[in-house]
Amino acid sequence: MHIVLVNRWPRFQDGVRWDNELTRYEEFIDHDAHRVSYVVDGPGADGVLVDPAKIAHMVRVADVNDVEVLRSCLVEITEKVGPVDQLIALSEFTLEIAARVRQDLGIPGPTPDEVAVYRDKVRMKEVLAEAGVRVPRFARCTDAGDALSFAAGCGYPLILKPVDGAASIGVHRVDDETALRELLPSLDLSRYEIEEFVPGHIHHVDGYADDKGGVPFQVASAYVNDCLSFGAGAPLGSVVLNESDLRLRIEEFARECVRALGLRTTPFHLELFVTDSGELVFLEIGGRVGGSEVPYVVNRLFGVNLYEVWLRSLAGERIDVPAKAAETSGGWLVIPKPAELPARVVEVTTLKDAVPTVWRELVPPVGSVLEPGGSYDALHAGRYILLHEDQDRVTADIHRITEAFRLRTEPA
Repeated sequence: MHIVLVNRWPRFQDGVRWDNELTRYEEFIDHDAHRVSYVVDGPGADGVLVDPAKIAHMVRVADVNDVEVLRSCLVEITEKVGPVDQLIALSEFTLEIAARVRQDLGIPGPTPDEVAVYRDKVRMKEVLAEAGVRVPRFARCTDAGDALSFAAGCGYPLILKPVDGAASIGVHRVDDETALRELLPSLDLSRYEIEEFVPGHIHHVDGYADDKGGVPFQVASAYVNDCLSFGAGAPLGSVVLNESDLRLRIEEFARECVRALGLRTTPFHLELFVTDSGELVFLEIGGRVGGSEVPYVVNRLFGVNLYEVWLRSLAGERIDVPAKAAETSGGWLVIPKPAELPARVVEVTTLKDAVPTVWRELVPPVGSVLEPGGSYDALHAGRYILLHEDQDRVTADIHRITEAFRLRTEPA
């Protein structure tokens, strides 16, 4: 098999940062049994730790998420190595682009229509609503008039978000008509949807859909704060749920969504609301491994590396995902960078020794400079992974860290 991997993630060798340590291409793809080529950008080149002699061909580009560039790279690789049997992209932002290139060049794998059910936030809700799953009321923003008409019928507050976004980038909460009228001219409405604001506590489910659409493994968690608030400067975390009636209902809800969407041979990250009345309402789903510290918590608690399962399955191996062997909990917390950047760190709190449930802590060294940009896995003010069998203890310690943490910076 000729496999092409598209990588935009670095791996760190300093023993401090654990970002992307689970994406071990050199271990999970047999480079002797298969011809393996790569398309990488600058950071992505640092994430390929394979013996160069075992790489069929590598192309470096400025941006792997430029569809024209990626297509030309695949043409070059095909000319030099031969037809491509599998084009693999693990990043949320590359899934749709890779699907378009597959379709253009006749490469097997998920098509744009198949990817749309976990990349297009309108399409996924259309499919689920038709299957009887409760979703927020929604509409595609074809123009400002349609958005205002939807708002008049639905009421406020409302959410506007890119149909193909991730990490709450470009998401807006709108509380009244005046704010909506002011916001609409600033947006590319061809990329946006508008939807009902659903009050409730947001949860997420991270699992794997096998080749028959079953869910042999999943982990349900409750967010501490929410992703939209993180974009406004609030800490964000989540806690793995202990066994309960609510967790069982959430797990069955996730299985129902996976079946309705037809997900196959892919990890998934599903988000949902649990309202005050206990109703479960779909928020969105991604056909990829969850972001931030999610994969590291799952791997540490249950011994399942979702990247490994995904890569080995795509390379043709038969993978039996183990069931969760024990009842336990754990969680994570990200304290975002200060608003004014770049900023040099003058003083920072370390809490690893003060909070025994902390397994990993990442804080910027004094003297380092925090730069703009990056998602949840950037070098933030503080990142924490916590382990304990009791979800209440993990939740309490997340709040304890949030209250005790201090970062002092100066303009850089």
